[in-house]
Amino acid sequence: MEKQTEYTLTWKVTDEMTAKRIGSAGSKILSTPNMVALMEAAALELAKAYLEEGMTTVGAEIHCRHLAPTPVGMKVSATARLRSIERRKMWFDIEVNDEKGKCGEGSHLRIMVAPKGIQEKAEQKKD
Repeated sequence: MEKQTEYTLTWKVTDEMTAKRIGSAGSKILSTPNMVALMEAAALELAKAYLEEGMTTVGAEIHCRHLAPTPVGMKVSATARLRSIERRKMWFDIEVNDEKGKCGEGSHLRIMVAPKGIQEKAEQKKD
């Protein structure tokens, strides 16, 4: 069976996801950090099909353009497309659309890791 190379994730914009809520602008529109979270979540879901048992991925790099505002109550979708895999690195191209059209785009790099190893590395910073 062939693995999928595209995954779409849809969220409905809520008050908690707005620029106003994070203190940026006075508008009740989807904030850029929440658009990025949606983009990353779509890529993460797509990445799962390519992981060996016991592995996960972590976000390492993201580039995005927030092209148009999306109001509270509207659905917004991120479609992640797997561009390439090189060893542990997975590159994705992502397009974001609301009910009226394209509102964002970007690229994202995720790295395949062992959850225990990445947690141990983080914990070492406490020493």
